[in-house]
Amino acid sequence: MPETEELVINTGPLLALIAGIGDLSLLELLYKRVLVSFEVCQEIEAGGTFGFGVSEFRKSSFIEKRSNPLTIPPFLRNALDLGEASVIQLALDENIHTVCIDESMGRRIARLNGLKLTGSIGVLIRAKQDGFDFSMREAINRMQSQGIYLSQKVVDFALKQVNEM
Repeated sequence: MPETEELVINTGPLLALIAGIGDLSLLELLYKRVLVSFEVCQEIEAGGTFGFGVSEFRKSSFIEKRSNPLTIPPFLRNALDLGEASVIQLALDENIHTVCIDESMGRRIARLNGLKLTGSIGVLIRAKQDGFDFSMREAINRMQSQGIYLSQKVVDFALKQVNEM
C-alpha cells in the first residue's frame, strides 16, 4: 500500500470498491489524481446503463477518464488483458509510479516495469488507516457477494491490518 498522490486504476479494483463501499468517493479523498485509461472506461461502459458499477463510475467526476486509446506495445498486449495492459502503459506514459491492479499476472508485469502496486483491499486498508469509518469485514462481505474473489489469506491480512480480527 504505497503512499502516493497519483494512481492509475484498473476495472477490477474500481468495481470491487463500488461493491465494497457503494461508490468511489474514497479515491477522491485518498488521492490527488486518479486516472482511468480509455480501455478501462470501455470495459466498465460495456455493462450498459444498468450494468454493475456503471452509474457510480459515471458519477465520479474527479476521476480523469481518458478518451483516446493508448498505443500499447506487443509485450503488454500479449501478456495481459487490455485493461491491465492499458493501466501499466498509462502509468508509464504519465510518469505515475503507482497502479491499482488486483490480478496476479498484472501485478507481476507492473513490478517488472518498475511500478508500485496497490489493489482494492490496499485502498481500503489505507482508507481505514487514514481514519475513514467503515467496517472492513462488511466491505469484504459485500465484495464477495458481488462475485469478487478474495483469497482467505488476503481477507485475513486486511482484517488484521485494520484490527478487525
